[in-house]
Amino acid sequence: MHRTSIAAVLAAAVAASLMSLPALAHDYTLGALQIRHPWARATPKSAPVGGGYLTITNTGATPDRLIGGSTDVAKGFEIHEMSMDGGVMKMRMLPNGLEIKPGETVTLKPSGYHIMFTGLKAPLTKGEHVDAMLKFEKAGEVKVFFLVGSIGQTSADDKGGDAKSGDAKSGGMSHDMPGMKTNH
Repeated sequence: MHRTSIAAVLAAAVAASLMSLPALAHDYTLGALQIRHPWARATPKSAPVGGGYLTITNTGATPDRLIGGSTDVAKGFEIHEMSMDGGVMKMRMLPNGLEIKPGETVTLKPSGYHIMFTGLKAPLTKGEHVDAMLKFEKAGEVKVFFLVGSIGQTSADDKGGDAKSGDAKSGGMSHDMPGMKTNH
């Protein structure tokens, strides 16, 4: 084989392998809704719940609402809010979902609005992804995947959050942290 032929075969093989990988910048559009960078934290082996995070922008003229979803990795899929009340972190499920007003961007992140995967069937493992379906009141459903980062990851851009969840370095928070009240 000629050197040119070998180089062409190698280049084609590299290109084909890269095309089979999921895109690192994973964005989705559903009607007027733009969904950016769904991600989740890795979980310890025995964790019953996991957290999912993303950013939703409503570019339309009418409000919509994230009302739920589903995934094969968990029995339940809930929309939650975490907030401080008198120095105590509280978490509550949002039974009516989360409104996204026209022109508004809502970020689901640790210690704020988030998706909770309840009744995990297996741990969420760093480097893998979670296939899920998001359900909106008006726009309908869209299939997305959540890239799984480290346990202590604090944002989609945080690549070094390997510290344990809840420590000062990561700024993370686990769902079973002492002093946190959960309202379901």
